Amino acid sequence: MLDKIGIAKRIAQELKDGWYVNLGIGIPTLVANYVPFGIDVEFQSENGILGMGPFPFEGEEDPDLINAGKQTVTLRPGACIFDSAMSFAMIRGQHVQLTVLGAMEVSDEGDIANWKIPGRMVKGMGGAMDLVASAENIIVAMMHTNKAGESKLLKQCTLPLTGVKCVKKIVTELAVLDVTPEGFKLIERAPGVSVEHIIKSTEGRLIVEGEIPEMII
Repeated sequence: MLDKIGIAKRIAQELKDGWYVNLGIGIPTLVANYVPFGIDVEFQSENGILGMGPFPFEGEEDPDLINAGKQTVTLRPGACIFDSAMSFAMIRGQHVQLTVLGAMEVSDEGDIANWKIPGRMVKGMGGAMDLVASAENIIVAMMHTNKAGESKLLKQCTLPLTGVKCVKKIVTELAVLDVTPEGFKLIERAPGVSVEHIIKSTEGRLIVEGEIPEMII
């Protein structure tokens, strides 16, 4: 079973040389720390950074350099900073090849709910809907089940939707899954996790074909 760092490391394996990548709040921000050796990726933060680097070491934080989640970050050589209007022009103009988002629920048709829990006060949806409406490739980093052990990979989302039929891949502490028209397709299982455990933890339609390999992190 993976922890949050393990999920980020597995998603980092999906990065391709030359891509522009937007990282959402939560687990996705950790991906910047684990870019595979030999590839060059430009991370875009919706609050106005292109060329965002990994988190700073303790004592080297600059409070003026933060990501969309208000965490201190670093800048790579050649990075640039701009206003939110420019940032969202990049996103809406589909200049970002990959968006990595957290989620509270994902349906087996690729719907995503990640901005609001009914009854809880939120300041707004931020850039969530712009990201899911504009990105061609969306990977979700999330926990497979909630604290009560109930599946968060569902037949139908119960929370307010952020986007419809937009998620392409999901990486959880248990598995890597592709979203297909027929449902979640199990691609890899986390170290020490059985296929039976993944089946039991998934409410939505789950496709299991052949021998499922264990992730290499």
